Amino acid sequence: MKLKLIALSLAAMATGVISASNEATIKLLPSEESPIIEKEIYGQFAEHLGTCIYGGLWVGPESDIPNTDGYRNDVLNALRELKIPVLRWPGGCFADEYHWMDGIGPRENRPRMVNNNWGGTVEDNSFGTHDFFNLCEILGCEPYLSGNVGSGTVEELAKWVEYITAEEGPMAKLRKENGREKPWKLKYLGVGNESWGCGGNFRPEYYADVYRRYQTYCRNFNGNKLYKIASGASDYDYNWTEVLMKNARNQMDGISLHYYTVLGWSGRKGSAIDFTPEDYYWTLGKCLEVKDVVKRHCDIMDKYDPKKRIGLLVDEWGTWWDEEPGTVSGHLYQQNTLRDAMVAALSLNTFHRFTDRVKMTNIAQIANVLQAMVLTKDDKMVLTPTYYLFKMYVPHQDAKLLPLNVATPMIRARDGRQVPVVDATASVKNGITTISLVNTDLNEQADITIDLSGVSAKKISGEILTADKINAYNDFTHPDDITLRPFTKGWKQSGGKLTVTLPAKSIVTLSLK
Repeated sequence: MKLKLIALSLAAMATGVISASNEATIKLLPSEESPIIEKEIYGQFAEHLGTCIYGGLWVGPESDIPNTDGYRNDVLNALRELKIPVLRWPGGCFADEYHWMDGIGPRENRPRMVNNNWGGTVEDNSFGTHDFFNLCEILGCEPYLSGNVGSGTVEELAKWVEYITAEEGPMAKLRKENGREKPWKLKYLGVGNESWGCGGNFRPEYYADVYRRYQTYCRNFNGNKLYKIASGASDYDYNWTEVLMKNARNQMDGISLHYYTVLGWSGRKGSAIDFTPEDYYWTLGKCLEVKDVVKRHCDIMDKYDPKKRIGLLVDEWGTWWDEEPGTVSGHLYQQNTLRDAMVAALSLNTFHRFTDRVKMTNIAQIANVLQAMVLTKDDKMVLTPTYYLFKMYVPHQDAKLLPLNVATPMIRARDGRQVPVVDATASVKNGITTISLVNTDLNEQADITIDLSGVSAKKISGEILTADKINAYNDFTHPDDITLRPFTKGWKQSGGKLTVTLPAKSIVTLSLK
């Protein structure tokens, strides 16, 4: 494949002249009116799927694997470093077959079920409501429940909310009998999941009415205020958003959107670790299409909600590859390479640009499934490149967006998709400016000149995520092949300019004080 480099301003999105080198310029544009990057944009997702819950987060209190009340100590310690703001559970497609009362009371008395969506695995319900909410308390994050609309009843969902949040009444009494005296706080409630597909195969007109009905009976108890989320569209289904905004906007606080980066070449997803440069650039181009998808959904929402009261929640996103050979079919276990970290960086940078409407995103998923933060096997755990990317980006949580203008060469990928050589995002919090830079080029360094525009930079430090190969990954025999390292020699400050040399296929975050 012959790659063409085209100079292009991301701010104006106007094609410029042919460029022979990877030189880029960035101008910071501080503004008092800039929005806050909601920390919930760094949300996570845990579904009863494969070994995400069982073996990933939870091993049970009787396990020989070191644990705290059944939660893996190694995973807990790793996840605390990410300062996870919100965790979505129990699905996913599993949510609309999950009946919450099967997961409370003595574990030995809980009924078993077949997980029909994900490999036909027998689910013993040993991880239930109490275990999830206790986990959220341990991690210090908000719980986000996906309620069962597809196979559940209005009464069932209403009683679940009451069980969790009421101080008194029959459901509160049952909760207390099961060992939890005080109610939990529940902010985020999803009314169904993928209701256009595995969550019931609804038409949007019908689901809008069902949503209005279900949310009516989900009450606010004892000062607990629910943020009610309608099951939104998949990818390019703009009609779904149109119909829901038209018919149910007054009853919703948020609407979801799902967008997966799938190779989709010749009808396959492709290997997580065995791919070509052409596959890599095409993947980044597909990832970057989320910008246009989010914008079109936002435009529809703006028509019905110009004051932006309703949030757009991209509560499933990430890469989706073929399952690793030798793993259980339907468990969606895949490796995680530097390419996946690139997708995460470009996606998060995009979400930052829409933070006036995008109030939460949840990468899929937190452990052992799809684009996971951690991979586990028995008593071993490894951190993925995506984990390290999320760790690099922690300073952006609840920081003020710092708008910027990027002029960068472009790489033309297969099917005409275009990928910027340099992508960036910036924010400021507590007097510290954080600039995250991405060089997508597999072979050449990028020389970047940043106009700081008055931003203080008396002290600069940085971290870099890179590897010799784009398909580098960590496994249980080589857990540290790719990790964060100090970035100390690739930048120079002169006057109000900062020049940065970004190695090929690298992600760098700079902290300016």
